Amino acid sequence: MLDGDIGRAVIKTSAVAHERHVVEAPARVFHSQEELQVAFRQGTLGEDFVAVVRFQGPKANGMPELHKLMPPLGVLQDRGHRVALVTDGRLSGASGKVPAAIHVTPEAADGGWIAKVRDGDIIRLDAPRGRLEVKVDPAEWAARELVQVDLAGSHAGVGRELFGAFRASVGRAETGAAIFG
Repeated sequence: MLDGDIGRAVIKTSAVAHERHVVEAPARVFHSQEELQVAFRQGTLGEDFVAVVRFQGPKANGMPELHKLMPPLGVLQDRGHRVALVTDGRLSGASGKVPAAIHVTPEAADGGWIAKVRDGDIIRLDAPRGRLEVKVDPAEWAARELVQVDLAGSHAGVGRELFGAFRASVGRAETGAAIFG
């Protein structure tokens, strides 16, 4: 478990090399795994960074599997970059060798502080200490507005409308993202 001023998250470190259990780098913020893949293909991710992929939780879009994030992040790590992932979304147990703080809660669509992170903010993921922190002046952090994103384009069509009531009433990921109880 990780905790800090971005929120609470889960991290699996069994496949992550010990020297990668702590990553401190500038944030690169994305609102979908496809956005990160585009940036990778365009070659704009050639530095150390923490990928912050938000609005991927149960209230935002039903918490899809974010498996498409790990191949590009793994390639960048193999090229010698220090990379990590912070997301309010989910990954299967195949998250692999890249440190990944997942299920950040509260999620961005539920007023979570992950929605305050901006490109360039220094993020520190420290698995041994159980910390997930942003290195921003506390007064600035407290004053920041939460980013809002129009999610109407996510999963547009009958499914989005059909499951809208569930997204509106779903609980947090850390309590099972249940709609009952």
